[in-house]
Amino acid sequence: MPSDERTLVAPGTVDRRARLAVAGLFFVNGFTYANLVPWFPTIKDRLDLSNAALGSAIAVMPLGALLLGMLAGPLIARLGSGRCAVITSAMACWTLPLIALAPNWAALAAGLFCLGALDAWTDSAMNAHGLRVQRRYGRTIINTFHALWSLSAVSGGLIGAAMAGFGVPIVLHLTGVSVLLTVTALTAARFLLAGPDHSERSDGTEHTNRRDLALALRGAAGVLLALGVLLMLAGAIEDSAASWGAVFARDELQTSAFLAGLPFVACQALMTVGRLTGDRLTDRFGAVAVSRVGALVAAGGMGLALLVPAPATAVLGFGLAGFGVATLFPLGLAAAGNIPGVRSGDGVTIVAWLARAGFLCFPPLVGVIADAGSLRIGLALIPAAALVVAVLVAALRPRPAAAPAGGPGA
Repeated sequence: MPSDERTLVAPGTVDRRARLAVAGLFFVNGFTYANLVPWFPTIKDRLDLSNAALGSAIAVMPLGALLLGMLAGPLIARLGSGRCAVITSAMACWTLPLIALAPNWAALAAGLFCLGALDAWTDSAMNAHGLRVQRRYGRTIINTFHALWSLSAVSGGLIGAAMAGFGVPIVLHLTGVSVLLTVTALTAARFLLAGPDHSERSDGTEHTNRRDLALALRGAAGVLLALGVLLMLAGAIEDSAASWGAVFARDELQTSAFLAGLPFVACQALMTVGRLTGDRLTDRFGAVAVSRVGALVAAGGMGLALLVPAPATAVLGFGLAGFGVATLFPLGLAAAGNIPGVRSGDGVTIVAWLARAGFLCFPPLVGVIADAGSLRIGLALIPAAALVVAVLVAALRPRPAAAPAGGPGA
C-alpha cells in the first residue's frame, strides 16, 4: 500500500457499507452508457443520419470529457467526492432519455457532449471516494471496483441489445434505466463516508487557497505527467481490441463474423479476471511489480497476435493484452490520488484527463499507419506502447509525505 495510506480503524460496518456504496456508483457508471450503445442504429435510422454524421455525434462525447473533464477537481473540492459522484451519476443517467428524444443531429450531439462531461466528473469523483474507502481498509480494493465496472458495462450492453431486439420503445427502456440507476445512486449516497476527503490521509492534505494548490501541483508535475502518459498508453492498449480487434481478425485473417468478435470478448473477459485478482497480487507483490509484469504480458500477447497471425493467436493475444493491462488504470489512478501534498480529487482528475487522450488519439493513429502500410504494422504501436508502460510503472512507487513546515514528518 502507498505510504500515505494507513488503517485508521479496523474495517467495520461503516467501512463495509461505504465499500458497497462505492461499488454501486461504479455499477451505475458502467451501466449507463452501455445501455445506449445498442440503440445507435435505431437513432441513426430515426434521425436519417449518415454513418459520418452518427460517428461525428458519438465523437462529441469524448470531446466533452476532454474540454470539461478538468472541472472535476474543483467540483470534488467543493462538494466532496461522494456527493459529487452521486450528483453527476444521477445527471448522467437522465441524459439517456434526452438523447433518445433528440429531434436532430445537434440535439443528439449536445446530449452526448453532456454525457461525456458528466462521465468524466463521475469517474474522478467515484475513484477519489474509492481511495478513501481503500485507506480505511488498509489494503488494496480499487481493482475490484473497476472489475465491477467492466461487468456492469457488459451486462448493460447485453440488456440494451435485448431491449432493442425485442422492440421495446427506446424512450421507455432508457427512462426505466435512468430511474433504476438514479435510485441506486441515491441509495449509495446514504452509506458513503462522511467528512472531508483528506480525513484518511496521513498528510492531511487540504488546500485553502489557490497559491498552495498551485505550489503543490507544480511540485508534483513530473509524477503526474508520468502517470498521465502511463494511463494514456494503457488506454491505447485497452482500446485496441474494441477499435481494431474485429477488423484485424476479419480483414487480415479472413475469419467469420463470429470469430471476428472474439478478440474483444477475450480482452474484456480476461481484463475482468485480472481486476478481480489484482488486489491480492498488488498487496503481495506491490503495484510496480504487478503492473510491470502485466505490461510485459500485454506486449507479449500482442506480439504473438501480430507475429503469428491466426484466429487462435489473435484471440489469445488480445486476451492477454486485456489481462496485462487490467490493473494499470486502477493502480495509476490510486497513485495519482495518493501523491503527498496533492488533493486526491485533483490528482485523479489530472491523470484521468490525460488518459482519455489515449482513447481519443491512438485509434486514428493506428488507422493512418494501417492505410499507409497494413493493419499489422499499425497495431505494432500497441506492444511498443506496452513496453514503454513497463518502464513508466516506476511512477506507481509510493512517495513519502514531506514534513510540514515547522513540525515533524507526517
